[in-house]
Amino acid sequence: MPRFCANLSMLFTEVDFLDRFDAAAKAGFSGVEYLFPYDVEAEVIKARLDANKLEQVLFNLPAGDWAKGERGIACHPDRVEEFRAGVDKAIAYAKVLGNKQVNCLAGIRPQGYDCATIENTFLNNLEYAADKLEAAGIKLVMEMINTIDIPGFYLKNTQQALELREKVGSANLFLQYDIYHMQIMEGDLARTMEKNLPAINHIQLADNPGRNEPGTGEINYRFLFEHLDRIGYNGWIGCEYKPKTTTEAGLGWLKSHNVI
Repeated sequence: MPRFCANLSMLFTEVDFLDRFDAAAKAGFSGVEYLFPYDVEAEVIKARLDANKLEQVLFNLPAGDWAKGERGIACHPDRVEEFRAGVDKAIAYAKVLGNKQVNCLAGIRPQGYDCATIENTFLNNLEYAADKLEAAGIKLVMEMINTIDIPGFYLKNTQQALELREKVGSANLFLQYDIYHMQIMEGDLARTMEKNLPAINHIQLADNPGRNEPGTGEINYRFLFEHLDRIGYNGWIGCEYKPKTTTEAGLGWLKSHNVI
């Protein structure tokens, strides 16, 4: 049976970041994920994890200037050294937090470079990160994101990710499959996840449209949860959605779907 973790960048945002760990545990979650830990000392986060008996499930490699709209730098030819420094920083945090996987955001396609240069940059960065993380006992995942919410995002569907993964050729590179993003970009969710299950090491969810909690949109999550259980997915599912009202008011789906 999959396990569900709270995405603290989307849930419990009515309280300060560190207090979200307490709120997640109180709501019944046993694991947490979020965009980035880097604004807080790793030891401080670790203390909150331990106090609430929470598992640190996932965070992203440093992804440029998020406040200015950057959404990753892994495909940017002029940011390679920054990307590599970010890998080292992520490893340092992961070791303290006990985190066993990190996500790579490809970024928005940069202007002024041809397709081959951008792809080669991304491939080389993935290979570098996969190797460094493997040596530290950490898995690397990469996330496909829809180009409606983030126009120009480079990694945008499952087939592209699988082709890039094959080119990198690393046993330490996996897919992060976000159900919301892939519903928008390709649909056929159940069959795609089943077919590519060995390549998928993390799943995230939100309903569509609206990116709210399950049960607010078109996606049949009751079927998908049973399907994932049936095909043997036993990893984490990150609850990366925007609560339609408040986080607490929107948690009823967890009980109605018998997942917490």
